[in-house]
Amino acid sequence: MADDDSRPAPAGGQQPKPTDERRSGSRRRVLKSGAIEFGNEAIPCTVRNLSPQGACIEVNSPLWFPDRFVLAVDGQRHTCRVIWKKERRIGLGFA
Repeated sequence: MADDDSRPAPAGGQQPKPTDERRSGSRRRVLKSGAIEFGNEAIPCTVRNLSPQGACIEVNSPLWFPDRFVLAVDGQRHTCRVIWKKERRIGLGFA
């Protein structure tokens, strides 16, 4: 069963419009400096959007880094996992 099949139909019997949107909550657009931290490494990144559930970041070059790491932004550290990658942009879910 696909993820979209498990969502209840909206009131009034209307079917939802198909989208690629799978976030559990809305994210607000931001433009902040951040860092991808793992082991003794810290790779700079730009945080493009942010919510309590996750973020979208952009890296200068699509270097390798693990699927799970800590995102440091605004003095806070978020344990996260990679949800998707597209060129230099990376979607994250917070653990």
